[in-house]
Amino acid sequence: MNGGRKWAAAVPAEPRCGRDLAELEGAGERSSGGPRGPSERTSGGPAATAPASGERGGDGAPSRAGAGASAMFAGLQDLGVANGEDLKETLTNCTEPLKAIEQFQTENGVLLPSLQSALPFLDLHGTPRLEFHQSVFDELRDKLLERVSAIASEGKAEERYKKLEDLLEKSFSLVKMPSLQPVVMCVMKHLPKVPEKKLKLVMADKELYRACAVEVKRQIWQDNQALFGDEVSPLLKQYILEKESALFSTELSVLHNFFSPSPKTRRQGEVVQKLTQMVGKNVKLYDMVLQFLRTLFLRTRNVHYCTLRAELLMSLHELDVGDICSVDPCHKFTWCLDACIRERFVDSKRARELQGFLDGVKKGQEQVLGDLSMILCDPFAINTLSLSTVRHLQELVGQETLPRDSPDLLLLLRLLALGQGAWDMIDSQVFKEPKMEVELITRFLPMLMSFVVDDHTFNVDQKLPAEEKAPVTYPNTLPESFTKFLQEHRMACEVGLYYVLHITKQRNKNALLRLLPGLAFYHGGF
Repeated sequence: MNGGRKWAAAVPAEPRCGRDLAELEGAGERSSGGPRGPSERTSGGPAATAPASGERGGDGAPSRAGAGASAMFAGLQDLGVANGEDLKETLTNCTEPLKAIEQFQTENGVLLPSLQSALPFLDLHGTPRLEFHQSVFDELRDKLLERVSAIASEGKAEERYKKLEDLLEKSFSLVKMPSLQPVVMCVMKHLPKVPEKKLKLVMADKELYRACAVEVKRQIWQDNQALFGDEVSPLLKQYILEKESALFSTELSVLHNFFSPSPKTRRQGEVVQKLTQMVGKNVKLYDMVLQFLRTLFLRTRNVHYCTLRAELLMSLHELDVGDICSVDPCHKFTWCLDACIRERFVDSKRARELQGFLDGVKKGQEQVLGDLSMILCDPFAINTLSLSTVRHLQELVGQETLPRDSPDLLLLLRLLALGQGAWDMIDSQVFKEPKMEVELITRFLPMLMSFVVDDHTFNVDQKLPAEEKAPVTYPNTLPESFTKFLQEHRMACEVGLYYVLHITKQRNKNALLRLLPGLAFYHGGF
């Protein structure tokens, strides 16, 4: 991942209806190895055809439970332990059934001499032998689970993994037994690399696949993008629905709106937490998720995928997952931008940091700009950059400074342009920063500043004593060039809209009546 990420080739950006936006059909390359959707399972997934009933896997585990209980307990035979089928055969061929049952109980019961004389006391108390043996079994299983966890955390890595591998080899044939399955799953959970043959057996059986821990599933997913896509697809769809529900909620207000939750609060959402757990420390799975997000963003233009891309990275950052953060070239940039979003303002210090990251993109690593632009396209990032731009313009009025002379303002515009151009950059696969329109800086922004001056002038005049007041009327027209900028430049439209929102919060009726008609000529791609 050093030096930039491998981007998906440009694919047709066909708009889809809302219910299809998060489906991963076509979320990656349709060529071999690309992410595929739920309808494109390969033969390696849980839905793959299993061997015929009665056949056994290469590791001695039953491949199907078609024979019912007999298949479930068939693994006991491999360990030399008698099961129900053995008892059935014994009773079929014996001449004295009671004596045969007694002998079977003696040979397969708890082999403690002192126990045989104590069992009749349980009979006197009406305690069934089954209940007694079940309690002993449960206790032994719990002790075994504790021991497995202890082995996984003590001694040298090579030694403990060798013990776990040996234990897995001996116990895997019992993986179908519900009572012993937790032990087998626990052993696999603590193994950093489960033998491939056993992973395939688990993957080919839906019940086993569902029962195994996420640590085991990660090992399956990293070599099966289609299966991982099936798992991720519902989460992405849920995320988009949640964002759209929050955006169009009827309960929004000035004090509590779409942008109110802090970045940390948003990262506690169910989808982000589940994706974080699914990825763990696996760089390959992280790259797969990013590939899904890039391609879905390209196909749908839905900017909420950009939000999820940033939230996932910062969620892993909070868990100190260095394996991923250290190799993602966008990590420090996203971390700095996240702090700005939290404060809802880009100060001079952080502006210099962000500029350093952009200027630090080396030749040959330009593809990093694709990821950076996607992170800047996050609506929460655009909101912060736009609010900061309006605030800087007001400060420049007080300082009597032109926009072109403010490095911080120029950087904000640079970041805004990069974020707004994210889709075009990914679609064209041309990783260059968008060229800044000079007239935007030399004409449009000074016009906005003149509106601020008009406000101040009018307000000061209104506060003067009556005898000192001049016959000043508030301007009610807009320069024709202003509406032209709103029509032709997306950034002008963005900044203009945020300025109108600013004066609306200030309850500035005169400025609102003057500027609001101009928004009717907004940029067509806004």
